[in-house]
Amino acid sequence: MDDFKRFIRNVPDFPKKGIVFRDITTLLKDKAAYRQVIDAFYDHYKDRSVGVVVGIEARGFLLASSLAYKLGVGVVPVRKPGKLPAETLRVEYDLEYGTDALEIHRDAIVPGQRVLIVDDLLATGGTISATCEMVKKLGGQIVSVAFLIELDFLRGREKLADYELLSLIHYQNE
Repeated sequence: MDDFKRFIRNVPDFPKKGIVFRDITTLLKDKAAYRQVIDAFYDHYKDRSVGVVVGIEARGFLLASSLAYKLGVGVVPVRKPGKLPAETLRVEYDLEYGTDALEIHRDAIVPGQRVLIVDDLLATGGTISATCEMVKKLGGQIVSVAFLIELDFLRGREKLADYELLSLIHYQNE
């Protein structure tokens, strides 16, 4: 799966000096590569009885929507605060400096529903951990968490030991 790396653009010093941003827009615009990514996710989850796919703002939406369509299930967005119009559940999580929050509609997950959570990138694990917490609070049963990219050196996987985890691309160091 690391063959997909050739479609990822590395942007040094973004969003701040010392960070190498892994830009997936170059992969998304390549119709064959994008299709292969969605097909790889689909092949892994097609027999897992997924009830709904949760996508995390914003790039996670692009993967989750296509995968949900291919699986024949619905898609649920997890967004930054104030972006969803109906009653929401909010979870705050720690960042390196400060906190952030995510929200999901309170009626987005049916208790007992089998949920696949998808995002573009696993770094430290804060965003995905908060999302898992919300899904569990709503009674969802997490089938797996899936990422296009995992930054192994940031050890986000350690926060997700209770879940099956799939990452298509791995970066061992910055």
